Amino acid sequence: MSINSIFNPKSYLKTLTSKPGVYRMLDEAGTVIYVGKARNLKQRVSSYFTRCNRQSPKIQVMVQAIANIEVTVTHTENEALILENNLIKELRPRYNVWFRDDKSYPYIYISSDQKYPRLSYYRGARHGKGQYFGPYPGAGAAKKTLHLIQKLFQIRSCKDSFFANRSRPCLQYQIKRCTAPCVDLICAEDYQQDVQHAVMFLEGKNEEVIDALLDPMQKASAALEYERAAQYRDQISNLRKVQEHQYISTAGGDFDIIACCSANSMSCVHVMFIRGGLNLGSKTWFPKHTREASEADIINAFIPQFYLDQQRARTIPQEILLSHEPEEIQLLQEALSAQAGKKISIKYRLRGERAKWVKMALENAEVNLNQQLASSASQNHQQEELKRVLNIDDPIERIECFDISHTQGEATVASCVVFGTEGAVSSGYRRFNIEGITPGDDYAAMEQVLMRRYTRVKKEDGKLPDLILIDGGKGQVGAARKILEELQLNDIILVGIAKGPARKPGLETLILARENKVITLPANSSALHMIQNIRDEAHRFAITGHRQRRKNVRNKSSLETIEGVGSKRRQNLIRYFGGIQGIISAGIDDLAMVPGINKNLAQKIYDNFH
Repeated sequence: MSINSIFNPKSYLKTLTSKPGVYRMLDEAGTVIYVGKARNLKQRVSSYFTRCNRQSPKIQVMVQAIANIEVTVTHTENEALILENNLIKELRPRYNVWFRDDKSYPYIYISSDQKYPRLSYYRGARHGKGQYFGPYPGAGAAKKTLHLIQKLFQIRSCKDSFFANRSRPCLQYQIKRCTAPCVDLICAEDYQQDVQHAVMFLEGKNEEVIDALLDPMQKASAALEYERAAQYRDQISNLRKVQEHQYISTAGGDFDIIACCSANSMSCVHVMFIRGGLNLGSKTWFPKHTREASEADIINAFIPQFYLDQQRARTIPQEILLSHEPEEIQLLQEALSAQAGKKISIKYRLRGERAKWVKMALENAEVNLNQQLASSASQNHQQEELKRVLNIDDPIERIECFDISHTQGEATVASCVVFGTEGAVSSGYRRFNIEGITPGDDYAAMEQVLMRRYTRVKKEDGKLPDLILIDGGKGQVGAARKILEELQLNDIILVGIAKGPARKPGLETLILARENKVITLPANSSALHMIQNIRDEAHRFAITGHRQRRKNVRNKSSLETIEGVGSKRRQNLIRYFGGIQGIISAGIDDLAMVPGINKNLAQKIYDNFH
């Protein structure tokens, strides 16, 4: 194998130190193409230039591109590992295995500096007074747990400004997701007890919560307060159902399970998060540059990149279970222990229940890898481009798009179409006949459809979207934002699609509600194409429903809209007067002479036509 003529390894290695540190390989353009760490820099770097023909093809190509090598000496190999991790994240070298990851993970936060603490979804630095539970693997897992706690314990989730200005209970109270402390429908002592039970639930102490609820249930029953006793009974029943589905270990414990599998030059790392014996969910990564890396090598690269971060130091569990043995397990344990300030154990040879958990994580990795391989490159590209445009890290697994259709206010119909990772989910499509608004008021129509849609979703514990698209401009987006705030769904990303000049495709602007700004994407943007396709499907579904409803209304006899006039009375009226025109021309006394029509109903019929 020939070495780059610009770089002379023999002369370079003569002066290289044998101390621990980090080395950076650069190409002719001065770009870092690989970052590595070493206990002995001279020994490690020398290995790239000896027995060249025995190196993997990837290493051979990399070595040929080396124009210079820079080193940073550290005191220990642990320091070198941390520095290597930081440089890989910063530089993303071409030949390193690296993982694109969130800077912070979501938590569930319960405040403690208020008379009526708030339960909320939280992501960021944890400085507020209160308790943080997590980390959760993604926004979906955290929000699912949040909605479950609201259902079980009915703790408020509204913002303080919203809470302080209520004069009557909001919709959350009506659908039994809050006890309305804002208007004093619950005393502070009872509310604090609900908060305490929620904290115990989040700590995995379900049995203790159930025990705490049994006594008041029995007392309420003995006092003949059967409605209150039934509430405790239902709460206990729901807790037992949750316990059956969420517990993975009767002994509890905090640990992560990391599994990796590779196929067709692609790899998948799957991590399951277990806290207090509860399965908080899992997350999947598809690392870059793994073509010739083994599963053990990938896990070896994954662990420092995932855990060696100041924000995550306090969240590293005491145990990490692996599907494959990494090469530097002792070094990784020492580095993670130093970072977390406690002893961290990494285990890979497992038996019994823990072996089954690792097997389950490995099966999940295989399933996710197969799905990734099967999905088209264009879909992945569109998803990634949309995430970049919206400046989000979490995957967009469910999109719901709304459109309003009418003819000058007649027969207004709203549509909701659903798209998942595999495309349109037609089983989730819904139409809504809009009633009780000023004809042609699109803002009121949008408010009504969103209120009806998500009130029902919350009541039935349905699946909420990650992104809501609104076919309309700032007015429609403002109306949608108002309803989402009322329903305490502020975490869902809301985007409006405003039509461009002359409603020409490709000139649309996007209104980002969260950032309160308007952006225009180039006509060839894959993210724009994806949004256009979803918007067009929502429009098609809405206009089809509108045309059908308009046809039904126009074909309907005007008598059918009068309350109390059924088919028999309609037949009598038409037979008596010879048709609609005769009925319209008749007076109240004439109408009252028809069999089955009394004076009051005759007045109704007359008023309908006059």
